[in-house]
Amino acid sequence: MKLTSHDWKVLQIPLMVLAATAVFIGLLVGYTGHQADKARQALENQQGALNGARQRFQTSGAEKDMIVKYMPLYLELVRQGFIGEERRIEWIDDLRTINQQFKLFGISYSIGAQEVYKPPFSLNTGGFVLHRSVMKIEAPLLHEGDLMTIFNTLAAKERAPFMVRDCVITRVGGGGKNKFLPNLTSACEIDWLTVTEPARSGSKP
Repeated sequence: MKLTSHDWKVLQIPLMVLAATAVFIGLLVGYTGHQADKARQALENQQGALNGARQRFQTSGAEKDMIVKYMPLYLELVRQGFIGEERRIEWIDDLRTINQQFKLFGISYSIGAQEVYKPPFSLNTGGFVLHRSVMKIEAPLLHEGDLMTIFNTLAAKERAPFMVRDCVITRVGGGGKNKFLPNLTSACEIDWLTVTEPARSGSKP
C-alpha cells in the first residue's frame, strides 16, 4: 500500500512520539547499565573489605594463640635477665657466692661496655636486638676442675646466657699438692648476652 502525503501528515506525530520513546528507552537502558556497573563495583568493594576483615580476624586469632603459647617462656626469659636490661650486679654477686661456696682463692673481674652483638653464625632475632658485654675473669686455681666449677655453677644460676670466648691457664709454683696454695692461674673472657625489644634498643646500658 502506497502512503499519500495526507497519510504522512497523519502519521507524523505518532512517528515523532515513537522516535522520542525509542531515544528515551535507549537512554534508560544506558543509565540502568551504568547503575548496574556501579552497584557491581560497590559489591566487589564490600566483598573485598569483608574478606580483608575476615583475614585480619583470623590473623589476630593466630597471634593471640601464639601469645598465649609463648608468653610463659617470654616471662621466664625476662625473669632470668636474658630479655631486658642487663643485670651486672647479679653476675658479680654470683661470682662472689661461687668463690665463697667452693672456697676458691678469689675471683677478680672486669666488665666492658655493652655493645650490639652480631654473631658469626646466622641468627634471626626478628625485631629484637642482641647485645653482649665482655667480662674478663681471673682466678687462681688448685686444679683445672675449679674453672669448670665456676662456669657450671654460673650457668646453673639461670641468669642471662653467656659464652666462653677464651681461656688461658698458666701453671704457678712447683705443682705441689698443698690444697691451701693455687697451682694454676686462669684468665678468661666470656660474653654475657642480653636481648632488648625494638622500642628499648636505643637505651644505654
